[in-house]
Amino acid sequence: MQPDIDVLGLSIKTFGVCFAFGFLAAGAVVSRRLKELGKPVDWAYEIVFSSLVGGLVGARLYFLVQHPNDFKDDPLGSLFGGTGLVWYGGAIGGAIGVLLWAWRRKFLSLAMFDLCCVPLALGYAIGRVGCQISGDGDYGRATDLPWGMAYPKGTVPTTQDVHPTPIYETITMGLLTWVLWRYRDRVRPGVLFGWYLIGGGLERFLVEFVRRNHDTAIGLTGPQIESLTLVVGGLIWLEVLRRRGGWSPAPATA
Repeated sequence: MQPDIDVLGLSIKTFGVCFAFGFLAAGAVVSRRLKELGKPVDWAYEIVFSSLVGGLVGARLYFLVQHPNDFKDDPLGSLFGGTGLVWYGGAIGGAIGVLLWAWRRKFLSLAMFDLCCVPLALGYAIGRVGCQISGDGDYGRATDLPWGMAYPKGTVPTTQDVHPTPIYETITMGLLTWVLWRYRDRVRPGVLFGWYLIGGGLERFLVEFVRRNHDTAIGLTGPQIESLTLVVGGLIWLEVLRRRGGWSPAPATA
């Protein structure tokens, strides 16, 4: 594990490095796709910035909702501190930021939703690399499987062999990224976004069975309940598209 790296006397968090790489990779994918769609490539910078600002605000607010006592004890520290960022809050905040951008640019369309789902999956996969390298506590429960590993020097250390769930998630979301990118021109607008909701939701729902989170209701963790919401939303989304013309792209007209 390597939570920090020293660069010219400065201590840099490896998770932060992967976080930055995730946004850079997402920006590159968005730029490529905008060019294919005949849209201004500069929009990529605007989309990434909107998602970054919205994501940071959303992740922080989501954490404070889950930990209200932290805000009561230290309002300024809990608002502006370097810890306490929740992925689902970041996803919601980032989505709101991008939706506001798209509305301003008059690009609020199914194509925009499809445009965003590939970098979302890719950024998540890269972000989990940061979790693995830093050992930030996102690993799973104890296991005796051959690939179980300990995180003795992690940010949240453990000497037990546990499920390396960040690796599971990086592989799964990497595969989802590949599928979404491969089919970007093979289905009608909106279908990719539905696949992303289902794929991303199923991935998190299943990995939670070996993660350390506590049950919240009906034997499921909070992230599992949220993931099921994504899956159900994706299924409804795809069904609406199917009833309104199917999933295949419209035939080209002469």
